[in-house]
Amino acid sequence: MTFSADSPTVSTGLPWPEAMPARDYLTLIGTAAEDQVDLAAAALALASLDRPQASLGDARSHLSGLGPSVAAAFDAVGRDDLRARSFALAAALARQEGYDGDRDHYDDLANANLISVIERRRGLPVALGIVYLHAARLQGWAAVGLDFPGHFVIRLEYEGERAILDPFNGGAVLAVADLRRLLKAAHGPTAELETRHYNPLPDRAVLLRLENNVKRRLIAARALSGAAEHVRRMLLVAPDEVGLWRELGLIEAESGNLKAATAALERFVGMAPESAERQQARKLIQELKSRLH
Repeated sequence: MTFSADSPTVSTGLPWPEAMPARDYLTLIGTAAEDQVDLAAAALALASLDRPQASLGDARSHLSGLGPSVAAAFDAVGRDDLRARSFALAAALARQEGYDGDRDHYDDLANANLISVIERRRGLPVALGIVYLHAARLQGWAAVGLDFPGHFVIRLEYEGERAILDPFNGGAVLAVADLRRLLKAAHGPTAELETRHYNPLPDRAVLLRLENNVKRRLIAARALSGAAEHVRRMLLVAPDEVGLWRELGLIEAESGNLKAATAALERFVGMAPESAERQQARKLIQELKSRLH
């Protein structure tokens, strides 16, 4: 595959118009069909909410430029197979562009902000994975994130063959033993691989996983207002994720924002099927309302 000005444009989803505010675009993504979610554009919009003064033009230009970079690395191999595609991604993104995992400051919130990741060429597995998925899809290649716990990985597929790549570690192709090692490192020595760990993760869920990294760190730091804001951002792109409304309500309640907590919990109760959590939410709503009066 040769990338040139005459190459067909590969659609990666619903584009982000330059004049559209980030929150409006994320709201649009929230109503779009799953196959219309532009993963990189949505991640860029999320990042811009924390980096409003950053140059979106530079970030967009860089992401677009990954297409010809990967294509050039692919053409240099001289054949088209799964190994060549895997090699081209790693060669262009890790070796040429310098993308790698941030091992020294893993919990830095910048590692989950796509603008900062582009600037620093360092990030969390899921943020780097978004870059890899975007670059692969610009070639028209079949690439998805996997629902692998604790460490985000991506999967390439071509002519019935599959390869799992680790964007955090230079785009290395992972064998079953590597995946087992990652799983045990995250979940303990008794953890074992399951079929569900190989399930593809929808792009909307990838965005939630990205934001969840930030939310968890903010909660751990007791920065509850920031955590609530990131849950609200998650709800922009996934308004039908019932559990997020409950989570928002609980965070707001703990922060003392009683009206916001009540509103979020009422949304949860209105959407959720009957369960112990729904009953608990109804009880909490009554308690919150009694404190408001």
